[in-house]
Parts: sequence; structure tokens; C-alpha cells
Amino acid sequence: MLLVSLVLVLVVGLLGVVHWYVWRRLVRDVTVPGGPARRLGTVALIVLPLLSLGALTAGRAGVPFPLQQVLAWPGFLWLALLLYVVLALVVGEAVRPLLLRALDRRAAATAPGTAGAAAPAPVSAAPVRATAGAPAPPEAKEAPEAPGAPEAPASPGTDGADGPDGVPASPEVAGPSRRLFVSRVVGGAAAAAALGTVGHGTYGVLRGPRVKRVTVPLAKLARGAHGYRIAVVSDIHLGPILGRAHTRRIVDAINATQPDIVAVVGDMVDGSVEDLGRAAEPLAELRARDGSFFVTGNHEYFSGAEEWVDHVRELGMRPLRNERVEIAGFDLAGVNDVAGENYGDGPDFAAALGDRDRARAAVLLAHQPVVIHDAVEHGVDLQLSGHTHGGQLWPGNFLAELANPTVAGLERYGDTQLYVSRGAGAWGPPVRVGAPSDITVVELASKQA
Repeated sequence: MLLVSLVLVLVVGLLGVVHWYVWRRLVRDVTVPGGPARRLGTVALIVLPLLSLGALTAGRAGVPFPLQQVLAWPGFLWLALLLYVVLALVVGEAVRPLLLRALDRRAAATAPGTAGAAAPAPVSAAPVRATAGAPAPPEAKEAPEAPGAPEAPASPGTDGADGPDGVPASPEVAGPSRRLFVSRVVGGAAAAAALGTVGHGTYGVLRGPRVKRVTVPLAKLARGAHGYRIAVVSDIHLGPILGRAHTRRIVDAINATQPDIVAVVGDMVDGSVEDLGRAAEPLAELRARDGSFFVTGNHEYFSGAEEWVDHVRELGMRPLRNERVEIAGFDLAGVNDVAGENYGDGPDFAAALGDRDRARAAVLLAHQPVVIHDAVEHGVDLQLSGHTHGGQLWPGNFLAELANPTVAGLERYGDTQLYVSRGAGAWGPPVRVGAPSDITVVELASKQA
């Protein structure tokens, strides 16, 4: 408990520092003190993190679902924007001094009074000879200053030409100082880059997953099962943002592939059956020759796993809860997610695989890739998983690699192959960067064919 509290304090402190940094670069450094822009920016950087906190905690706090939906869009999108604004601003720290030096050099080269300015005309020392009858010219002396006459303005390049912050004024940067000008350029570029990145990533999620095709040869697969197609979909994450329309896009994409079976490998929902049952209804229209199968993910246990397992059956899918079925040419097994251990409902590999005929090929559905070593021990030929989202938001893939043996794609562990889908939805921000969503059609190939 103490460790959890310490981690929470560190996370909150880090978020506080990050928001202060963003406020400094995008609000304080680019606005006038006391102006409306500064006040508005300051209020935004107080309200937005509060909305993010509300979006993250509303579901588990039992907040009414309509309010969860109101909080989710701005709260989760701000988290994604915050990530890419900070990354862009950090890059901008390296660009900022280069821009300042470039402006300083340009100002020095174009300022009056520097090399190339015209020299004053020489004054002749020869006396002026008066002509007969003409009055002698007056001696050249300075006329007295008239009382109240205005002082002549200083010409550029003289003392008094410095702009704000002691930086010499530049013809190219009129008005604000060069430092303010550079802050606005860097801050504007960072904000534009973050908005463009998040906008493109949001479009990718709302557009729906693309279909991938992967061929996996299995040494023990019966010849008659050669070319068997499994449509693998994971991490749909129905919730306050992704709803019924998202499910419909996924179902249409799967049915278009005409699979032999559909495998839903966990994290289908982020919420209760009461709130999301209608959003999941299109799953009843999945079409596959040998049916659709489901295993739990960690988010099912956060959302009422027992109720969802019952609802999945009503939708026409078969849950595989530490059990297996025989398909023509191989065994299809499924285990509960490891998060179920906290609810007395964890994975049981012995129940699912212990007494089977190991001369037959075995395909295992397991939400998290981390159970691959148990799969190897029990002679599984292919494990199909999700959970990682492929990292979802770059550079999150590097963090995902620390916690998972495989983040995305197909890899081999001994005699067992592991395929990890990036998932069809998104958790938290409805944004993907560098990890596009997918549905994968895995085609099994028999080496005996």
C-alpha cells in the first residue's frame, strides 16, 4: 500500500511539472502579462488535467454513463495532446537558440551604422570670400534650441534602439522582441505538430481497423486443415467513446473475410453490460463456418467478467474458460486472463490442455502474451494474443516491450509460435500513432500438405 501511494505521488508530481512546463512555453512565454490570452491559457491548463483525471476515474467511481461520455472526449484527447506537445517542445528547445542566433546575425548585418553605411561629406576648411556690397555670411554655429521643442528621435543603430529584453531591434521582427518572436514560432510549431499527429491518429481509430493476413505453418496440423482461416480480433474496447458504430465496422470487416472461425481474444469492453450491452449487439451478426469464440481480457475483470461472459453467450459466441474444443485438424483452447487471478478466476493451463493428444496441433487463445512460457510448457503450437495495442501511442511501444515478450506480429518461442494483434480499438485516448489498429486473418498451413 505504501508503494502504491508513493508511485501515485510521483505520478501526480510528474504531471504537475509537465503541465507547468507546457504552461511556461505555450502560455507565459508567448503572451502579454495580464492579457486575456494568458488568462485563458492558464485556465485551460488547470481545467484540462482535471477533465483527464475525471475521464480516467469516472468508470470505476460509478459515475453515470452519460457523464462519462462527456468527460471522455476532452479528458482523454488532452492526454494524447499533452504527450505530443511535450515531445515537440523538447525538440524546440534545441531549435530555439539557433533561431535566436540567426536573427541576431541578420539584424547585425542590416542595421544602419555598420559596415557599408555612407560616410559623412567632408567639410571644406577654405574661407568664404565676401563679394563687394554683400554682407558677410554668418559664422557656422549651432542655433539655440527653441523652448519646448521636441527632442529629435534617435536614429536606428544608435543608443536607444534596443528592443525589449535588451535585444537590439530588428527590421525583420517589428513589434515583439526577437525572443518573443522565437517563442511564438517554436510554440506554434509544437502545437501544430501535436494537433496534426493526434488528429491523424484519431481518424485512424474512428475509421476502423484494417485487415491483415498472416500465414502460419504448423508441423502437426492435419492436411485437411491446410488453409484454415482464423479471424483474430482483440482489444475492441467498447466504452464511453467507441460504441455501436465501432462494433458495426469491426463486424463488417470480419464478415468480409469469410473466416472459418472468429477469435475474440479479450478486452472487448470498458464498462458494464448495462451501459454497453447495446453497443456490443452487432457482434451477434458475426459469421464464420465453425462459430465465434471468446476469452476474457484484463478489462473484462474491471467491467464485470461474469456478466459479460453470460452476455457473450447471448450474442452467439462461445466463451472458452480454461477449456478447449476439437476443430477438424487441431485443438482450439482458451484460458482466462491473468488478471482473473485477483478474482479467483485466473488461467488454468492444465484444465485447458493437460489431457489432450499432443500429436494434434493446438491453437491457444490467451489475451496477454506473457503466458507464452506456459503455452510452450504445455506443447501449444500457436498462441493468439492481443493486449499490447502495439504500444498504441509512439513511443509507448518501447514501454510495451519492457512488459511483453512480443508487442506485435509473429515470433517463435521454442516449438511454439506467438502472434500478437495490435487490436481493433484503443484504450483511453481514441488515438493511435505508429501502431495502426488491425484485424488479422491467420491462415494455418499444414506442412503435410
